[in-house]
Amino acid sequence: MPIKRTDFLKPLSRDHHHGLLLCWKIRVGFKKHVDPQRIKKYANWFFETHLSPHFETEEKNFFPILGNENSLVVKAIAEHKYLKQLFAKTDDLPATLNLIADELNNHIRFEERELFPAIEGKLTNDQLNQLASAHKEERFIDNLTDPFWV
Repeated sequence: MPIKRTDFLKPLSRDHHHGLLLCWKIRVGFKKHVDPQRIKKYANWFFETHLSPHFETEEKNFFPILGNENSLVVKAIAEHKYLKQLFAKTDDLPATLNLIADELNNHIRFEERELFPAIEGKLTNDQLNQLASAHKEERFIDNLTDPFWV
């Protein structure tokens, strides 16, 4: 059952949906015996185009609601850093890509189930209005130059 979200967090949750689809695409690519270089090329595009800006938005606009000392925020920022390191790796692609799929999936589940509810619980009306104007949702446009998962 989908989690109900405050309107201002819905765009981030939709970003998370696309992140989960990346995890799925990586796994399907391996089941279809796709060259890991092709999968990595798509994963790199996704990271640069969608995931890196998403992390920046969360860290700049949403995490400060709880404070950078909050244990959930500390965990999320550490996971962002680890995921950035994984996406930067260029060796042992099968292991790296599988780790990306596992770690990104776990990270998204953590944010949706623990971090976002904590943020929603602490949000003031002023913060809500400020966030609504700070984060505008952009339509997701996929990179279909090599749809290896089809």
